[in-house]
Amino acid sequence: MTDTARAVTTIGPPAGTAGPGTLGILQARQFSFWYGEKQALFDIDLDIHARSITAFIGPSGCGKSTFLRSINRLNETILNTRHAGEILLDGTNIYESGTDVVALRQRAGMVFQRWNCFPKSIYDNIAFGPRINGESNRAVLDGIVENALRRAVLWDEVKDRLRQSATGLSGGQQQRLCIARALANDPELLLLDEPCSALDPIATQRIEELLVELKRELTVVIVTHNLQQAARVSDRTAFFFVGQLVEYAPTGQLFTSPQHERTEAYVTGRFG
Repeated sequence: MTDTARAVTTIGPPAGTAGPGTLGILQARQFSFWYGEKQALFDIDLDIHARSITAFIGPSGCGKSTFLRSINRLNETILNTRHAGEILLDGTNIYESGTDVVALRQRAGMVFQRWNCFPKSIYDNIAFGPRINGESNRAVLDGIVENALRRAVLWDEVKDRLRQSATGLSGGQQQRLCIARALANDPELLLLDEPCSALDPIATQRIEELLVELKRELTVVIVTHNLQQAARVSDRTAFFFVGQLVEYAPTGQLFTSPQHERTEAYVTGRFG
């Protein structure tokens, strides 16, 4: 069968299972990943709860960011990579042949370590995704932009300068703008890779408060080297080490009574 003849798989919940509180369920089953000959992830099994915040922690190079980017298949933009196993979003394997990757990345929005605002106006940054998806009605776009900025707790700060360049915002505002840009696509998952590492404490607090609010609407997964941040905001925490998932538990349990010696050594600062 030719590429053009292949059916496109719609990533969504199994028939009859969709409903409040069910969208955004993520599961990994024996998921492994390679950069060329180097294996970065080994047989990851993980169940991420909907409408919650899950933190990935571990030392640099342990595979947590690789796994995060695997959730919306961003690693495929890197040459000579491959995977084994499955990642399921609402029961459907996102690596299934014919999957619409663009639609997947709309449903699993990504926010990176360093804010990456487009060199456009604040308005055009938020409207970019909906326009790409075919929305051209100005009134509809206005509503999407305002709603996304309100959800990112940024509307009151920028509503009078929507036509000004986004690059004129502070670092913390630009990071919230990037979150708003992801929210404009109405995702089920929000994936954040060290979103506060370049921010000051006040901006970091605003992002953390925002994430706690957003988990009422969607599933949040955050990679962080800041153990205090993981303890403050997450419901569950996964500890990665040399490509393996060592421990995954409710955050309070993992930090106060970890089941693995290596986890205890990391959270108590004996290495990392």
